[in-house]
Amino acid sequence: MQFYDVIQSRTSVKRFKSTPIDQERLARMVNAAMLSPSWKNHTSYKFILVDDPKEKELLAQAIMNDTNEAAAAIKEAPMAVVVVGAPADSGIVEGREYYLVDGAIALEHFVLAATNEGYGTCWIASVDENKISQVLSIPNNYKVVAMTPIGEVQEKKEHYPEKDIGNYVFVNRWDNAYTENMIQ
Repeated sequence: MQFYDVIQSRTSVKRFKSTPIDQERLARMVNAAMLSPSWKNHTSYKFILVDDPKEKELLAQAIMNDTNEAAAAIKEAPMAVVVVGAPADSGIVEGREYYLVDGAIALEHFVLAATNEGYGTCWIASVDENKISQVLSIPNNYKVVAMTPIGEVQEKKEHYPEKDIGNYVFVNRWDNAYTENMIQ
């Protein structure tokens, strides 16, 4: 799949087949995540791959949102991936903790690689961090960044409609909306 096709194809999937994740494809996805940039090249993040149904059930119970779709996705998918980060191994600039950015970039690399490999994912960050830490025996110096189910897609989901770029991208000033062919 071409790079821009991968980006266009990526969408939040919440229905999965039970087919196990292929180990060679998983290795490529993990390696893609490990190639992500991080604050001063300090790799503050770790990935936890969870395929045990009991553990996935407990992870699903840690999701805090107003629907059960995400929890069902974690339970249904053959694997869940949890990304954690160590604040002490990353930077803090003007109160911004970069372990969150580092972990998010790494998970996005993983998600895009999963799309390229033909798998679906769904970014989940509204979670009870303490529950997840307890379930997965995460050391106290690590914080949960996000998690995703991963698996073969049960039902195809279209990408959300494209955004009006002029509402989100500007050139030189806030009041100068970007349009195609604007930059010389």
